[in-house]
Amino acid sequence: MYIIAGLGNPGKEYEGTRHNVGFMVIDELAKKLNIDVGKLKFKSLIGEGNYKGEKIVLQKPQTFMNLSGEALYDIVNFYKIPLKNVIVIYDDKDLDVGKIRIRRKGSSGGHNGMNSIIYLLNSEDFPRVRIGIGKPENDLVSYVMGKFNEYEKKLIDEAIIKAADAVIDIIENGIEHAMSKFNGG
Repeated sequence: MYIIAGLGNPGKEYEGTRHNVGFMVIDELAKKLNIDVGKLKFKSLIGEGNYKGEKIVLQKPQTFMNLSGEALYDIVNFYKIPLKNVIVIYDDKDLDVGKIRIRRKGSSGGHNGMNSIIYLLNSEDFPRVRIGIGKPENDLVSYVMGKFNEYEKKLIDEAIIKAADAVIDIIENGIEHAMSKFNGG
């Protein structure tokens, strides 16, 4: 069983913003895996399905970014699954726009959603897929809450598909395989 959580903020006003790329990847995975992410449970929108014999739960926390850990904590405790089967997808300002990086574990890198998750799960030891949104030139908050320009949008759309494929590869072949396949370039 896998729980795949994409981080973002709920509400129309946040759709398409840099901080919501995690939600965008969950939407892409929902299409690829034919899972409807429409049930409200665990302070999240979730969808459940099966892929190659594995139960998959797709999760879009509805707690707002800075409280993402509350939603992850609830679902992980309910299903009682090992953290190595929890994959978190989120934006990363320290990666160029459209780059993705897969890691087995690690710090929050200053990301408030990840700070919340690491604090409430009491562990940094879970896989994550980071999607680059680029560095802001000035105010971080307005940058992450802003939308991509036309050029960036093209790169992000490609990264979203690539990140969804990477998550599927983690499920099929393990994280080492996915890291060697998707972390280059």
